[in-house]
Amino acid sequence: MAIISLSGAFSAPKRRPKTYKARDGAYPVGGNRGYYIAALPRPYPMTPQQSKVKRVADECNIKPGISKSALMTAMKNCVSQKMRR
Repeated sequence: MAIISLSGAFSAPKRRPKTYKARDGAYPVGGNRGYYIAALPRPYPMTPQQSKVKRVADECNIKPGISKSALMTAMKNCVSQKMRR
């Protein structure tokens, strides 16, 4: 603790202000306990370009976890021709 001196007079130790918490408020605010019921949001509709890319990826057997060499081969040999259609 440090004692502050102003022109010879001593004052109380300097402290930080108390941290505000939601439970200290006069009315309920965010952060209090509680539950709410909500439905999951509906998926966005796919654009024509997105549906085309998805179809081509399925036809060319491109999926998560594919190796880099297999992906490069599929992109060169399969995807380029099917995306032109």
